[in-house]
Amino acid sequence: MSTSNTVSDRAEQIVDEFSLFDDWMSRYEYLIELGDDIPLLDEEQKTDDTYIHGCQSDVWIQSELDEDDRVLHFQGDSNAKITKGLAALIIRVLDEQPPDAVANADFDFLDDIGLHDHLSSQRNNGLKAMIEAVRERAQANRN
Repeated sequence: MSTSNTVSDRAEQIVDEFSLFDDWMSRYEYLIELGDDIPLLDEEQKTDDTYIHGCQSDVWIQSELDEDDRVLHFQGDSNAKITKGLAALIIRVLDEQPPDAVANADFDFLDDIGLHDHLSSQRNNGLKAMIEAVRERAQANRN
């Protein structure tokens, strides 16, 4: 996972990476590359519990609490390349973070890279559904 430790460090790193691209076609290509690099879910992990409702595409994000370290681990998959890239951004920022950090994560970096302005309303709704789902799962794992 990322060498940065905090959600905000990782978000800042993503903003820096996206700023290297001059146009949105290049940014979309990079987003797709990020999606290709995330740990995939096995077919048996694609259940209703991991399915993200509210997305135009099929997307699954699994979360698991590491009881020893008290951090959440995420994996994801989607049948659409851009949606899988969006899941990858969320996973990259939140993986190996404590439930409180996930529940309170700031996703302003998505605006900082201009993502909301360059996604369809349906994809923005799906992104919002992914964020809400991981926050709910984090809330369920707080102590």
